[in-house]
Amino acid sequence: MRTPLVIVTATLAAAITLTASLLIVSTTRGASTSFESSAGALEVETIASGLVVPWSLAFLPDGRMLVTERPGRVRVVTRNGQLSPPLTGVPEVWATGQGGLHDVALDKDFARNGTLYLCYAERAGSGGRTAVARGKFNDGDKPRLSDVKVIFRQEGPLSSGYHYGCRIAQAADGNLFVTLGEHFSQRDEAQNLANHLGKIVRITPDGAAPRDNPFVGRDGAKPEIWSYGHRNPQSLAFHPVTGKLWEIEHGPRGGDEVNIPEKGKNYGWPVIGYGVDYSGAKIHETTQKDGMEQPIKYWVPSIAPCGMAFYTADLFPRWKGSLFTGSINSVKGIVRLSLDGEKVTGEERLLQNLNEQIRDVRQGPDGALWLLTDNSAGRILRVTPAGK
Repeated sequence: MRTPLVIVTATLAAAITLTASLLIVSTTRGASTSFESSAGALEVETIASGLVVPWSLAFLPDGRMLVTERPGRVRVVTRNGQLSPPLTGVPEVWATGQGGLHDVALDKDFARNGTLYLCYAERAGSGGRTAVARGKFNDGDKPRLSDVKVIFRQEGPLSSGYHYGCRIAQAADGNLFVTLGEHFSQRDEAQNLANHLGKIVRITPDGAAPRDNPFVGRDGAKPEIWSYGHRNPQSLAFHPVTGKLWEIEHGPRGGDEVNIPEKGKNYGWPVIGYGVDYSGAKIHETTQKDGMEQPIKYWVPSIAPCGMAFYTADLFPRWKGSLFTGSINSVKGIVRLSLDGEKVTGEERLLQNLNEQIRDVRQGPDGALWLLTDNSAGRILRVTPAGK
């Protein structure tokens, strides 16, 4: 329950009315602020704080949330912002550089089987790699994970701490899609089918390669690969109408991309693209090449997109059918893309004066947008129409 403390004087009343979009109202859990948008004024409420670099959020059937923290913790968070102690049973992560505990995804039959999946950076020799584990969520006074098993490990040159990808999306048939980064210093490996760097893989809930994957039985190719030529995909979701898989990935300086990854196709990194190296040096041969797919949207300069959600609820009727993603660079806030089928028809940047980098974006069961802020004093934010 919110308990706003608002101080308004008569002499300021007119000014406050004119600047309602900037009204700041203190709450027991943080701050609730109104921002302008194409859907009217937005209210941003802090639901929980005190999270260390929160990375991913998943809603439990009863409306509570599971939230990962990059140092290697999973917590249950109630609707009123109470944090549980860290769950026991979480696999050990390699929390170095950009790596650590990343995505959490509930199995489509979670209400029946309690199964969830974690994607994380795992130490291997002198470096790290992306791994996926499956476990069962045990609720109660001391929630924990049990029957935890690593079902997939990325194969190929190791990471020094960068570009893990690490988003999970489960298809209607139960198979899992997982994004795998190219480890930054190994970018050419995204074109090498003999390893998992710079790929999206498709695996069963047990980690096996489905028999109808595009490279099953091909010499010199990993059978788990679904698509390749990716850089560092940190957003993955299925379109709620078409059922197609969509992903968003980081470019270098420029060239962030929205793609609809199709079976066996090559998305070009680093051969084609729209960015340059961080030094300003040229990376790509060109922007287009036969046999390599074009993104449906790219950004120059970069926004460093993270997390994604297709909006299907009624709380923001004008935004139905939009695609949202967060930003973890100087753009900050969230970005809304208007869609017409598989075409991006418009872009709106929101909450930039919130001054927060956003790591994850989810549509909640209440129709609100729920966000995770990307810092060592991380928060869970709830975005609604002002006054609702």
